[in-house]
Order: sequence, then structure tokens, then C-alpha cells
Amino acid sequence: MDRCDECQFVYSALDGGELPRRLRDLAGRYAAALHAAPDVRRRPAPEVWSPLEYACHVRDVFRVQGERLALALRVAEPEFAPMGRDELVVTERYNAQDPEVVLAGLATAADGFAAGFAALGEADLARTGVYPWPRREVRTLLWLGRHTVHEAEHHLLDIRRATGARTAGGA
Repeated sequence: MDRCDECQFVYSALDGGELPRRLRDLAGRYAAALHAAPDVRRRPAPEVWSPLEYACHVRDVFRVQGERLALALRVAEPEFAPMGRDELVVTERYNAQDPEVVLAGLATAADGFAAGFAALGEADLARTGVYPWPRREVRTLLWLGRHTVHEAEHHLLDIRRATGARTAGGA
């Protein structure tokens, strides 16, 4: 995936040096999106997550991606296990979680992941791991960072659609 036709995210347009700032900025955008939602727990359709569920998912994406980053810096071309995103919505009871606790966890996870990228040089960004989604493929750490920004920005679009609101920062 080089470009998302749905949200217009272009992977190559995001430079590795921008990753830390972009990752950290997402925490504030999620806080604004949740605070603007009339009902953070309301699913617009049974198969569509609520704004709170999207925020929980993105928090956990930051955590899992941080673990993947650390593993790829320790092991040559590791195989990343799937995160079980659909299962986590149920097992972690995303829609029952406290929104402010979720936002604090999202900010902490985003900051930790951003700090990991801030410490990387060009050679580190070129390290690889086997990414499990959407198909099993060898990916660089630069792609991992870009993909994480895309995932988080795309889910802001999902929240905007679910609430009929405009999220802070546009997408």
C-alpha cells in the first residue's frame, strides 16, 4: 500500500524525520475528536466501531507497533504476530472503558512510539520485519511508522463519519 484512496494518505509524502511529531500530534487530535462526539459509545451501525472503540484501537496500535519496533531493533527481520484487533474490541471491552483514561493511554503510547522513532537513524529505518496485514510482507521500520500514522489518521476519518463531526486537524 502506497496510498489510501479513501483518506488520501500518501506513504511516501511522510519523511522519517517527521514521524515523531506526527505521532505525538495524533494524541491531541483524538482528544478533540472524542470531546466533540455527542456519544463516544454509540456505534453508527452494528459492524462499525464507536468513537471510543476507535480510540482504544489506536491506543493499542501504538502499543503493539512500539513492541514491534523494539523487536525489529533487537532481531534481524522478525515476524510480527497479528494484534487480534477484532478480538480486542470484545475481550478488552473497549466500549466500557473510561474515555479520559483511554486518551491518557493513547497519549502515552503515542509519545513512547514517537520517542522510539526519534532515536532512529537511516540504517535503523531501513531495518525490516515481516508484517502480517493486509498480507504477510517484509516491511521497513520507516513503513511501520508511516503505516501507523496512516492507521491513526484514517480512524479519525472513521470517527468523523460516525459522529457527523469534523475532527481537529482535518482528516
